[in-house]
Amino acid sequence: MGIEIERKFLLRGDGWRARVERSERMAQGYLVGAAALRAGLARASVRVRVVGERAWLNVKSAQLGVERAEYELPLPPADARTMLDTLCDGVLEKVRHHVRVDGALFEIDEFLGDNAGLVVAEIELPAAAAPFPRPPWLGREVSALARYYNVNLIGHPYARWSEAERAAGDAEDAACC
Repeated sequence: MGIEIERKFLLRGDGWRARVERSERMAQGYLVGAAALRAGLARASVRVRVVGERAWLNVKSAQLGVERAEYELPLPPADARTMLDTLCDGVLEKVRHHVRVDGALFEIDEFLGDNAGLVVAEIELPAAAAPFPRPPWLGREVSALARYYNVNLIGHPYARWSEAERAAGDAEDAACC
């Protein structure tokens, strides 16, 4: 079984931009998304992602936290684009920036469209408690906040968040992935 151990953070300012090694635009949609997960009709999200001329099908367990089961399979890009256009309830677009700090890779997602203004840093780790660098631009951790999960940003994009949602902690964020 594939396990992804990932921590997610908001950012403080743009200090990370000077360290970007490369950036890539992504489009992704969900074949099994947030509505099915909230209704208890699915135990995993199923995502199609296209990055340039590469594409994947991704299955990720529906649980909050930093450690989740994840499987990723390559797809022909033309098939993936057709799936995004015909089988998904919406498409999330973002630019992923790769930033290395003391040997650790941060993937910084700068969301587009209805999620513009949201910028989140993710870091994959070998263990949930593994140490990692804390650059000054790394802000509040949101790993356990479901509203920051990509699967939820399609149905409830950042542009529609209230000020309370943007500032709130985990107590009211119990809906999963």
